[in-house]
Amino acid sequence: MKKGKLIYEGKAKKVYATDNPDLLIQEFKDDATAFDATKRGTIGDKGVCNNKISNQLFELLETKGIATHFVKLLSEREMLIKRLEIIPVEVTVRNIVAGGMAKLLGLAEGRILKIPVLEYHYKNDTLHDPLINDYHILALELAEEEELKAIAQYSFQVNQILLNFFDQCNLKLVDFKLEFGRHKGKILLGDEISPDTCRLWDKTTDKKLDKDRFRRDLGEVEAAYQEVLRRVCQKKA
Repeated sequence: MKKGKLIYEGKAKKVYATDNPDLLIQEFKDDATAFDATKRGTIGDKGVCNNKISNQLFELLETKGIATHFVKLLSEREMLIKRLEIIPVEVTVRNIVAGGMAKLLGLAEGRILKIPVLEYHYKNDTLHDPLINDYHILALELAEEEELKAIAQYSFQVNQILLNFFDQCNLKLVDFKLEFGRHKGKILLGDEISPDTCRLWDKTTDKKLDKDRFRRDLGEVEAAYQEVLRRVCQKKA
């Protein structure tokens, strides 16, 4: 697969065209940002870890019937993906109170939720990705009603699959972010699934093993990503 011109660069990834208009190459960077990119830094080999972790998790989800943009792993930092028309809505699934939910509702971090909470955020850095609901999405024509139903259904299915998987890795899946897009009339899961997009706590100690270590200056950031990779690959094996 021939790597073509750079068509998009975000905070954590670069996306390149290929000689197939339906396929792209997604390259994972070591750059780290937080708080709408007001905090910036580098996490050594983060791109390698996130690429490999995402590869394993996308493959897992595909075996469970979740359609994703993942095609195959190309290198330590690159994967081949299907071209998506990204829906400008970030989906967050929460199992345990943390981060934005704790701040928004004045709740103690670590409280286990009776049922998973599904949130939608409008993808707009200038507006700081505001919280929106189904009615906003439909009224602003960000997605069709049937697409939104599919997104919600897929999100809860992904949550259950990942909860079970990470539990076997001795990790708590606190919450995570998903992005979806359209490909040839179908809704596919896109982006990545990694410690950048998931909050993962050690089941025994509640030690944070995700990007919160960078956000909150907790140290041992590289080690946390490497530890998640080790556990994910160990479970896969």
